Amino acid sequence: MTRTRKNYIYLLVLLPFLVVALLYEIVPLLMIVFNSFMPENAIGFTLEHYVDIFTKPLYQKAIWNSIRISLVSSLIGIFIAFLGAKAANSAGPKMQNAFLTVLNMTSNFAGVPLAFAYMILLGNSGVMIEFGKVYGIDALANFDLYTGTGLTMIYVYFQIPLSTLLLIPAFEGIRKEWMEASTLFGAGPTTFWTQIGVPVLLPSILGTISVLFANALAAYATAYALLMNNYALLPINISGMFVGDVTQRKEMGGALSVVMMLLMVAAIFINNYIAKKNRKVGR
Repeated sequence: MTRTRKNYIYLLVLLPFLVVALLYEIVPLLMIVFNSFMPENAIGFTLEHYVDIFTKPLYQKAIWNSIRISLVSSLIGIFIAFLGAKAANSAGPKMQNAFLTVLNMTSNFAGVPLAFAYMILLGNSGVMIEFGKVYGIDALANFDLYTGTGLTMIYVYFQIPLSTLLLIPAFEGIRKEWMEASTLFGAGPTTFWTQIGVPVLLPSILGTISVLFANALAAYATAYALLMNNYALLPINISGMFVGDVTQRKEMGGALSVVMMLLMVAAIFINNYIAKKNRKVGR
């Protein structure tokens, strides 16, 4: 069988996937971008929607809240995940399998069920809130889940298992010989990780942060179940433009979607730039 014929066979095998990707990803994406430049209830070309997004306080606040919550939850999540992945890498096979099982289960616990779980624990009459009132723990009794802080806490929860699963394979690149050699030269664990371990893992850490940022930026179900339309957030605003009870503004929704996609792309490019720069310095 010639190489050209093999390539044709591979293309035929991939054809169903390409058709699905075209119909459900590429075409909708192009339509969203196209609609974002159309005036409402008319035909033509306009930048009005983008001007409104970057000048009106409602949309500015939604962008800022989304960036802030996504960035904070990603940084906290990656820090805890680093410790968890390090512990998993140092554990025995049985403990590591048990740890991975727990991570797989918790990583799938998100969306509306996660929001309801936090309402039961930390809602206005939640178990932990009542516990704080009974035992006089003011910080717990007065905690308000229905704020940006509460939403960030929930986001951190589903960021941790995902980032830990992504980081565990990266730790396999840290060789025990490096740790032994650094110990022989008098370097402690802190010196090893700050001077050798973290720089080696930095590309994986930055790549994971990109995934976490995009994951949090586009998260919708958890935020809507917790706060509905009472908090300015990009995914909630986008949804409101397409399924509004009074009017639908698909053109503005398209513009907001494009802005959110650009934020994701910008985060990926920034992380790639930092990783590339770090590799050059390492050489």
